[in-house]
Amino acid sequence: MSHQQSTSQIRSPQATLSRLDKLEWQLEANQKRLKQADEKIVDLESFLEIADRTTAALETLSKSLFEKVLGVLETNLTRAIQEVLGQPIEFKSQADFKRGAAAVNFAIERDGNTEDVLRGQGGSVQNVLSVGLRMFALATLDPGQHRPFLVLDEQDCWLRPELVPRLVNIVHRAARELGFQVLMISHHDVGLFEKYADKIYRLTPKNGTVEADVMTALNGEM
Repeated sequence: MSHQQSTSQIRSPQATLSRLDKLEWQLEANQKRLKQADEKIVDLESFLEIADRTTAALETLSKSLFEKVLGVLETNLTRAIQEVLGQPIEFKSQADFKRGAAAVNFAIERDGNTEDVLRGQGGSVQNVLSVGLRMFALATLDPGQHRPFLVLDEQDCWLRPELVPRLVNIVHRAARELGFQVLMISHHDVGLFEKYADKIYRLTPKNGTVEADVMTALNGEM
């Protein structure tokens, strides 16, 4: 390498100072961005800490409200079971919260002894609870998205005939209070529905078709 080439590669003092100023400016800019990033991290950590506390508080509130709803459900369904069956049976529910979701176990209690809902009273308990839970579920839906119309298909199938009017009475009162229309389908004698039904349709198979008769309800609201 010649002396002339070596000399041409050496920066002048002015160029060196300019380069140094540029590097110092870049250093300051990087330090500023780093500081801003650190501040954002601190803010994010604070937000996450608040979010965790908020989530925990909301979960606690949701659990509390859910348990209150179950309490109301227990009271009303216990009253319904006792009114229909005439026995000291209490409806019990136990909530289990896992991963932000709730699971509920149902049971009945008689004289302090817990019984399986599916086996209680040969199915009559199921009839009453099924009606109550369906009406409760419908009451919680958005009326703007769902019609207040409930079909109960043979929900009295395990009840003795003399107990059917008691269930019909409960359905009648609840439907009036909640503003529901209820269609009950049953194989029991139509006379069991006359006292509380607004309308009664008796369907009779005949000659390969079905005849429909409109019966007169005793409540005078036909």
